[in-house]
Amino acid sequence: MRTVLLGFLAAIALLALAGCGGEAEVAQPGTQPVASPTAVGTELAEKAEVTQSATQPVASPTVAATELPEQTEVAQPATPLAALPTAVETEPAEQAEVTQPATQPVALPTAVETELPEQADVAQSEMLRVTSPAVSEADLAELVAGNSAFAFDLYQAVRANPGNLLYSPYSISLALAMTYAGAEGETKQQMADTFSFTLPDDRLNPAFNALDLELARRGEASPSSGDFRFQLNIANAIWGQKGYPFLAEFLDVLAQNYGAGLRLLDFASAPEESRLAINDWVGEQTEGKIPDLMPQGVIDDLTRLVLTNAIYFNAAWAFPFEPQDTEDGPFHLLDGGEVSVPMMKQSKEFGYAEGAGYQAVSLPYGVSGVSMVLLVPQAGQFEAFESSLNAERVDAIVKALERWSVTLSMPKFDFESSFDLGETLEMMGMPDAFSATADFSGMTGSRELFISAVVHKAFISVDEEGTEAAAATAVGMPASAAGHADLTVDRPFVFLIRDYETGAILFAGRVVNPAA
Repeated sequence: MRTVLLGFLAAIALLALAGCGGEAEVAQPGTQPVASPTAVGTELAEKAEVTQSATQPVASPTVAATELPEQTEVAQPATPLAALPTAVETEPAEQAEVTQPATQPVALPTAVETELPEQADVAQSEMLRVTSPAVSEADLAELVAGNSAFAFDLYQAVRANPGNLLYSPYSISLALAMTYAGAEGETKQQMADTFSFTLPDDRLNPAFNALDLELARRGEASPSSGDFRFQLNIANAIWGQKGYPFLAEFLDVLAQNYGAGLRLLDFASAPEESRLAINDWVGEQTEGKIPDLMPQGVIDDLTRLVLTNAIYFNAAWAFPFEPQDTEDGPFHLLDGGEVSVPMMKQSKEFGYAEGAGYQAVSLPYGVSGVSMVLLVPQAGQFEAFESSLNAERVDAIVKALERWSVTLSMPKFDFESSFDLGETLEMMGMPDAFSATADFSGMTGSRELFISAVVHKAFISVDEEGTEAAAATAVGMPASAAGHADLTVDRPFVFLIRDYETGAILFAGRVVNPAA
């Protein structure tokens, strides 16, 4: 069985001009604004407009276990990245021993570095991405806990939408963290409360960097095709108005911690061409699955800044469902009706838990340490179970998973979800960012920018391709199965795509009708 998930997020910050179509006057800060840096290792488009940051470059050592150029040494983080085990996590690969370089920076490609579209010029800083950030286990755990809290706060905010649901809380948090880096005052506090950002800036941004690089290693350590294929690609990009002033300090934070540089477009005179350029980039990052993220009208001549994040996931199950075992079966809908859908079947030892009103099972992917967790409420209890979901309850369920022999039947499904999250985020507690009172003066030195839209689109497809990898989930469980359970997923359920080593939730969603 193969599962393919694609998530994409774009946040758009527009110049606030009440009844005016021209450029606003921008107060010049003490530090000169410059056109932005690009991600380390990103190729520049021909004839790119480049402005060098006044800030001096720093040594940017690479993360352990990443393939290096010949004769290059790498630096070990001052404090190792967190490993947050659970009852069902797979053991991470041992860290490679590394040596400390003198001062030589290393610029290595990562999952966030992608070739630029021809339409965009690029502004480049001398700052390099820090590829071995010194982040403590406590800071990484605090970041992940905050991201998980936001994931289920958002679930509760959007669950009233009808039908199936899919979103990437990690993708949304990462893109808005880049925006948060330029927020000040009450705007910043509202965003921190909404996204559960509890670390100070000088620890939050490096923690995001560490988590991003750690997740990128999942894909680097696994083949992208074949029996054990696992792809997890994460890409960030920022699109700014040509000639518009952005502070060097803001651009340096993005370059060092998010690998994101500023692609220069002319929103003011060519908004439609700019929209198409961004959509082309989206299509490339999602392998054509999301070709038209930005609909007409989202970008106009007042747009000054667009922040984008893409996450692409493609993995084979560790334990496949044999196609010959698949049979059509009933799936019971919330309104009492039913549909006939292909139901896949197998008996295997999985992480399993059950409690008052629910069953849960964890299905591992290949050798990656990433799993899909199915949360299946008892018949007639879906809405009550769904309304009770928060980070604490889900964490307790995951920690309760033990190895059981499970006879599992579940549906094949594929669907797409699309959201304009602007109103949702306003209702969740950050209205200032979307209004003329917004304070993003950390980006430009003045308060002319605000967010006009947050567009999120995700796609999932689950089919019957895959190959068994017998040792994938053996570590961290009892030597023998604790019991036997039957689980027929013939009714609405919630699912998560979760990294067990860090606890990061990459995707979350629900299936209420697999035939839709």
